[in-house]
Amino acid sequence: MRIHHLNCGCMCPIGGALFDGFSRGPTARLVCHCLLVETNQGLVLIDTGFGLRDVQSPYSRLSPFFIHFNNIQFERKYTAIHQVEQLGFSASDVRHIVLTHLDFDHAGGLEDFPEATVHIMQVEMDAAQERGGFIASRRYRPGQWDEVKHWQYYSAGGEPWFGFEAVRNLDGLPPEILLIPLAGHTRGHAGIAIETSEGWLLNAGDAYFYRHEMNSPNRHCTPGLRAYQWMMEVDRKARLLNQDRLRELSLDHSRGVRLFCSHDAVEFKAFADPTSKSQN
Repeated sequence: MRIHHLNCGCMCPIGGALFDGFSRGPTARLVCHCLLVETNQGLVLIDTGFGLRDVQSPYSRLSPFFIHFNNIQFERKYTAIHQVEQLGFSASDVRHIVLTHLDFDHAGGLEDFPEATVHIMQVEMDAAQERGGFIASRRYRPGQWDEVKHWQYYSAGGEPWFGFEAVRNLDGLPPEILLIPLAGHTRGHAGIAIETSEGWLLNAGDAYFYRHEMNSPNRHCTPGLRAYQWMMEVDRKARLLNQDRLRELSLDHSRGVRLFCSHDAVEFKAFADPTSKSQN
């Protein structure tokens, strides 16, 4: 398998380094870290970021609250379909999409790939359809996915994966791709683990937001992202428990698991360009 790291969104909230830990100006830079995986079963997209329709008509698709809070930059170059085409593929080559969850900044590009089967936890779809409360009614945007024709739903449970539950044998996908339930940020939030020739790669989605929450015994997160995680969580106990477990996994180098989250620009650069020097 060949894996491409894509940035399918740019968010620049006011606060600079109070969010991302490195910006020197008034705005931060957050990404939407997605993956495009070349497999024998066709292309597999892991999360979609924002889509073409979000860029073309953001206020008819997204909540004004999150548009302004996150200062979203709506540019075609950040869409998954644009980057898939830049790599020489077409929308029809994407046969499967696996989602960490259905938040507006992860599911916006679903309808750019109308023939793809979308894989997701059943409990996440249940939560997205209920949309109860201020945050839920704004984070879940049915207009982003109401034209999806092929859904595949999964329940938690199954064989363990380094101490986590793992949903294996995803329909139509190679056995090297697993769903790892990581509830807390949303009810049906999941990570996606991929077995590669270099070991396991784990897209932890929004189970954490900042690079220094991992790879150190002591959690450190910027004030802005700490507050954002608190605002968006649906189950604080589960979220913090899963963060603790992920932190332990990141510290156990014998297991050969490389982790990244969805929105840290420094992590994204390290994976997309391994020769670059990381920022603190």
